[in-house]
Amino acid sequence: MSLLAITLAVLPVSQSAIAEIEKAEQARLNACIELSQEDPDEAYEDSLRWLGEGATPPARYCNAVAIIGKGNYKEGAARLEELANAPDAGGMKDRALYLAQSGNAWLTAGYPDAAVTTLTNAIKLAPEDADVRTDRAAAYFSLEKYEEAIEDLDKSLNIYPNQVDALQLRARSWLKLEELDKAEADMNRAMVIDGKNIDTLVLRGDIREAKRLAGDD
Repeated sequence: MSLLAITLAVLPVSQSAIAEIEKAEQARLNACIELSQEDPDEAYEDSLRWLGEGATPPARYCNAVAIIGKGNYKEGAARLEELANAPDAGGMKDRALYLAQSGNAWLTAGYPDAAVTTLTNAIKLAPEDADVRTDRAAAYFSLEKYEEAIEDLDKSLNIYPNQVDALQLRARSWLKLEELDKAEADMNRAMVIDGKNIDTLVLRGDIREAKRLAGDD
């Protein structure tokens, strides 16, 4: 048998084996993510065992998610960012996901500047991802950079007009800038989409109070 024939005979088996390994890793990762919400300590221990078997990207991702599940958002954010920048992180979609989740972890940990930096890098990889735009707007809002938040939210809502959380956040930003009519307009849009949303109802009360104090009743 020629070398080419041997190669062609072996190749389908190799591809099948790789597919099975990837399927098994994905199943293990899904289980880790679920466990990190139910029992983060056990998820963390499993992630360490997995890392001991080989520090593959899914194993490192499992470890970061478990650390976040344990409430250590700063360390989890750093590990996700490190994974996103690793040579074996995967394609742009994977890297953007890691960066987006890292940015949210940085924000939860109380580091909005780091969140803005990380989410900006995520946007470079996924410029049409409305959720990442909204996430960066939340970081800008935390930094009291309301104009920047609104700019991101404008782009996010152009991509996906019915995001209640984006409308709420833009209304809050307008409220901080004392643009009460614009805040009310966004709040009303959010009410149309989901009139029972508790955050929108609270927002409506805050806008009404601001208008009362401003003499705009």
